[in-house]
Amino acid sequence: MTDNLADAAPLAGVDLKQHIRGIPDFPKPGILFYDISTLLRHGPAWKEAMRRLAETVRPHRPTLLAGIESRGFLVAAPLALELGLGFVMLRKRGKLPGAIIGLNYALEYGTDRIEMQADAVKPGDRVVILDDLLATGGTLAASIALLRQAGAEVPAAAALIELTSLNGRARLGDTAFEALISYEG
Repeated sequence: MTDNLADAAPLAGVDLKQHIRGIPDFPKPGILFYDISTLLRHGPAWKEAMRRLAETVRPHRPTLLAGIESRGFLVAAPLALELGLGFVMLRKRGKLPGAIIGLNYALEYGTDRIEMQADAVKPGDRVVILDDLLATGGTLAASIALLRQAGAEVPAAAALIELTSLNGRARLGDTAFEALISYEG
C-alpha cells in the first residue's frame, strides 16, 4: 500500500455505498443522515468517486462547475480541478462579498434563498451543478433557475447520493441528473 493516498489507485468496481455512513435521527428524530465524511476520509474511494463523477459530467461539456453550499463545495471544487474548469459557489443568504444575485425559493416549511456573485457566470457559460445529495430537489431546482437567470446554460446536475423515494429529480425540469449512489429514502 502506498503512503501517499493522493497517488493511490482508484477502486474501479468498488461499491461506494460501503464508504457512506448512515446516522439515524440526525439532524432530528426520524431522519437517516447519509454522512459522506467516511467517503472523504478514504483516499482511494474518494478518488474513485471523483473519477466516476468526471465520467458523468464530461459529456455535458461544461465550462464551469457550480457547487451548492456547503457539502456541494467538497464535490464540485476537486472535480473542477480534475477537469481543468473554474468553480462557482452557490451560497446561502448573506455569505458572499460584493455584488450578488439571488433567488428565494419555497421549502416544505418556509422559504430560503440561494445566492451567487453577480459576475460568477457569463451568458452562454455551460454550468453543471454538483451537490452531495439530492433529496426533494428544491435547492437544486432554485440553483438551476438562478444560473439561468444569469444567462448560463445548465445542461446537467449531479450528486454523490440520490434519495429516490423523494423524487427530487422531478423538480429539475429538462436538466439531466445523475447520482453515483441511490437509496430509497
